[in-house]
Amino acid sequence: MSSIATTHYRFRHVARMEWIKLRSLRSTWWTLAVTVAAAIAIGVVVGAKTKDGSGDLTNNALGGVAIGLLLTGVLGVLAITSEYTSGMIRATLAAAPNRSLLLASKAAIFGGIALVAGEIASFIAFFASTATLPGSITAPTLGQPGVLRAVVLSGVGYCLIGLIGLGLGAIIRHTPAAIAVLVGGVYIITMVVAGISESIRGYVPISIVANSLSTVQHLQGAPSPWVGLGVLALYAVVALGVGGGLLAWRDA
Repeated sequence: MSSIATTHYRFRHVARMEWIKLRSLRSTWWTLAVTVAAAIAIGVVVGAKTKDGSGDLTNNALGGVAIGLLLTGVLGVLAITSEYTSGMIRATLAAAPNRSLLLASKAAIFGGIALVAGEIASFIAFFASTATLPGSITAPTLGQPGVLRAVVLSGVGYCLIGLIGLGLGAIIRHTPAAIAVLVGGVYIITMVVAGISESIRGYVPISIVANSLSTVQHLQGAPSPWVGLGVLALYAVVALGVGGGLLAWRDA
């Protein structure tokens, strides 16, 4: 890659560089492994302890998504703040001076990895949870209305929360502060908003995934799955847009 003139850098060159960096970090794969394992383990426990088959069994099976979202979001933060902490960001910007292209490449590579991990976690958790349901309860199947959509969109949730984390990392640049904002915005604010307005709560990131994307039965006060997906995607676009603007404007 060093033989490629700076003026001839293209998206694929920078994306390949980002893929090599993410692939070479053990923490990336360990975090993703824990993310998948947590979703599966919680799904199994929930399935085995289910007593009432009249509820949203698909949503119950995907209950472990909440932990995975946090881990994926933190990994998104680290995907960029770790470079500021180590000083590697200077070498990265020297190799790829187009900062907008750099963040777009990070988003594409990390978002792709998070999406694959999210889909793996969601599908395996669903099958593991339904397999452990008591024999007296009829397990949901992917062919039933809304079930496949809920499982797929839950996996997409991992990707979007991860990209929100990446955007916050680009905005804040400091790992502990960015993670604090991520946790506060995704989780803590949900509890605060819940005490103020149930309708607003439905549009908080974690609530969107838990109450819209991963549900088959629509919950009162929650946006529809596709509206929720659009809102969550908008959060990611805004975070990345602001992060990209600041990355281009500020010194390394």
